Amino acid sequence: MDLLIFNSWHWWTHTGSSQPWNYIQDGNKVLKDMNRLVAYYKGMTTWARWVNRNIDPSKTKVFFQGISPTHYIGREWGAPSKTCASETQPFFGMKYPAGTPLGSIILNKVLSRLKKPVYLLDVTTLSQYRKDGHPVRYSDHNTMDCSHWCLPGLPDTWNELLYATLFG
Repeated sequence: MDLLIFNSWHWWTHTGSSQPWNYIQDGNKVLKDMNRLVAYYKGMTTWARWVNRNIDPSKTKVFFQGISPTHYIGREWGAPSKTCASETQPFFGMKYPAGTPLGSIILNKVLSRLKKPVYLLDVTTLSQYRKDGHPVRYSDHNTMDCSHWCLPGLPDTWNELLYATLFG
């Protein structure tokens, strides 16, 4: 391949009935569950090992799209009693109150240890600011969907960043 684009995080946070797996294998151990941040770190480390062993940077560019945050908890942007359900405006401020998501910290740690070049499309902070960009407000059913980005705007910006990186 000339170009590989990876991302990960969304499913690592799901628990209970929304968890898409029954067991996690860690080495020779099969576990019913484990700390999600530890699991994510192990998964990303496995991915990084694959990149280091299998990618020839003279033939293939590797990109990783950063962590896409959710907006279930209003205190993350300074509104304790809210979710993104009624949001129609982005967060306005110089610094996002919740800080860097732990998934981004883990991702950056893993990327810093790679021997092969991987270009981070860091969409995390700009996505944190777009608490208004989820489809929940515009949905015709009453489900809280604060993790998908189905409205114009933010995903288009992600694509523009990729395009600018490739051809800019």
